[in-house]
Amino acid sequence: MDNGPDFIIIGAMKCATSTIHDQLAHLPGISMSEPKEPNFFSDQENLERGIGWYQSLFAQMPSGDLKGESSTHYSKLPTYPQCVSRLHKHVPNAQFIYVMRDPIDRVVSQYIHEWSQRVIEDGCTIDEAIRRYPILIEYSKYAKQLEPYVELFGIEAVLPVFFERWMVDPQDELERIAGHIGYSGEVLWHDDQAKNVSSQRQRRSPMLDALLDIGVVKQARRLLLPESIRSVIRSRWTMNERPVLSEESVAYLHSQIDPDLKILGGWLGIELSCATFKEQVRANHAPQWQKNGSGATHGS
Repeated sequence: MDNGPDFIIIGAMKCATSTIHDQLAHLPGISMSEPKEPNFFSDQENLERGIGWYQSLFAQMPSGDLKGESSTHYSKLPTYPQCVSRLHKHVPNAQFIYVMRDPIDRVVSQYIHEWSQRVIEDGCTIDEAIRRYPILIEYSKYAKQLEPYVELFGIEAVLPVFFERWMVDPQDELERIAGHIGYSGEVLWHDDQAKNVSSQRQRRSPMLDALLDIGVVKQARRLLLPESIRSVIRSRWTMNERPVLSEESVAYLHSQIDPDLKILGGWLGIELSCATFKEQVRANHAPQWQKNGSGATHGS
């Protein structure tokens, strides 16, 4: 595609993709899209804008730059089943970056996110949510998300990156990513580009917006409502502590995700499970796909 991306960060959701996007944007000779997540090939409302709209995101970038975007919706099966085939049609030569993290930690982070966005109803605990909202688990099945990319683009088109390795040695991981996308300039990690995500998440609420955030109400509520009262109002929609899964729920998640991790581990030549994930990925510097990875298939 003319005026299309050379590479795409495809996920996974809640795995520090925003940090990687910003770090790459900081490097001379790399241009990243605005918005960061066009979600063009996944979301119908964006697809209806037409391929011209998508191309326009890259058209004004310097011609010699490597061009990229970051859309975590591109690795959200089964929510967007046609996404990868659309990508293959329009950007068949793109390189991909897929970031993974401890799948249980990722589930918890997604639960907080979906709760704050009111996707998960108020009062639904994380132990209930993992059974009522299948996407919490599905998006942590990394081999399942990667399988259509392996089939259509080949496994070498996707660089595996692990959040836990990124936290240990961000400079080295950034160099790996730069090498994968064909960047030949100097690679330097910038500490001021790191994302600082608050441990508190505030739930979206029209009422809260009206009381605390909108226009002239801001000034009025400062005059009329003491901070103590504003804090009480705000706390009604704030998750102050990270939710903790019960032992039964942890065991359930292991039973659901471990078969997928076994496939992923086979592609990488390492043994992976929920229980050993962090230890294994931290110990494996610069993970590479094994030759038999391209022939692997995901079970039902």
